Parts: sequence; structure tokens; C-alpha cells
Amino acid sequence: MINRLALAVLVAAFCAACGGGSTTTSDAPGGEGAAPAGGTPAAPPLPVVREFTVPDGTSFKLDLVTPLDSDSSRVEDAVRATLRESVAVDGTTVLPVGTELTGTVTEAEGSGRVKGRARLGFRFTTLRAGSERYEIQTAPIALEAAATKKEDAKKIGIGAGIGAAVGAIAGGGSGAAKGAAIGGGAGTGVVLATKGKEVRLGAGANVTAHLTAPLKIQVGS
Repeated sequence: MINRLALAVLVAAFCAACGGGSTTTSDAPGGEGAAPAGGTPAAPPLPVVREFTVPDGTSFKLDLVTPLDSDSSRVEDAVRATLRESVAVDGTTVLPVGTELTGTVTEAEGSGRVKGRARLGFRFTTLRAGSERYEIQTAPIALEAAATKKEDAKKIGIGAGIGAAVGAIAGGGSGAAKGAAIGGGAGTGVVLATKGKEVRLGAGANVTAHLTAPLKIQVGS
């Protein structure tokens, strides 16, 4: 009887020991009872940047932002313009509408008296695409006022005619010849006192610049 009792106590103690072990293993890391690990959000993918080459000879269709005038603009004055048509390479737009170009006035000469016509020149040297700024090489843009020689000749002719009429009244044929010479000189004086046409470009004027060297530009996606 005592032996049976002792055996029952031993079995009970053994079962209790086994139950405690199962409790500790259920709390082991990686088990069903383990709490999920707290992680940081995944980083967004890095943007893909591709490089394109805009070939030399490419035309930039521009809207002038800075008004220019042959008799008031000065050499080295800043000039700004924006693209009115996008530029694409291999089907990808690399320079969208509104891209800004900057440069300087290279020539500004007002109209002369009788001789010389007004001239205006400028060139673009930098381009800003997004947050990037690029140095560019473009051909100079040169403009010249329309000739007024025909108008000047008419003015001189009118002066000579008036002089001849006055000379004829004053002293016959010889007087007419002298009067024509005097009248012609007077007509030239009128032209000398009158300036010719100027070259004027207002804000929004359409101009075209041409690349003279390839332009490498990076475009993100």
C-alpha cells in the first residue's frame, strides 16, 4: 500500500514537471504566441535618371520675356525667353513648354542720320530645366531695321524740285539750276534731321534660337 502511494506521488510530480516545460516552450521566440516585430515603412524606390543629348542645330521656338529696342537696349543687358514649343529626343520630352533661357544683348545700335540702319543682336547662353541649370551655345540672333533709302530719295527729290521752281522764278534757266542745287541740299538737310526706323521687340515676341553645340541633359522619371 505504501509502495503504491509513493508511486502515485512520483507520477504526479513527473506530470507536473512536464506541464511546466510545455509552458516555457510556448513562450519561445517565433512561436504562435510571439508578438510581431515592429518594422519601419519600406523606402520608396529611387527615381530613374536618364541622360539625353539634344543635337546641335536644334531650334528653340521662344517667346521673348524681356522687351528689346535698338535705341534703348545696351550691350550686356540681360535677356530672358521661354520655350513656346517643347523639345523631344527619341520620343521623350526633355525640355517642356515654359523652359527658361537667358542670355545677353550683343549689339544695340540706333538708326543713323542718312547712313546706317538700326541693328539689334542677342544670344542665349544658359537654360534652366527643373532645378538644373545648363550652359548652352546658340547662334547669335541679329536684326536690322528696314531700309529707308527710297523714302530718303523722295525727300531729297522734293527739296530739289522746290528749289528749281524758286530758281526759275528768280532768274530763268541758270537760276533754276542753282535753285535745284540749293533745294537738293535743303532736302538732304531734312533727311539728316530725321532718324530712320528702330528695331523693337516687345515682350511676347516670337524668336528662334539655334544650338551650335550638343546639349546633354538629365531627365528623371
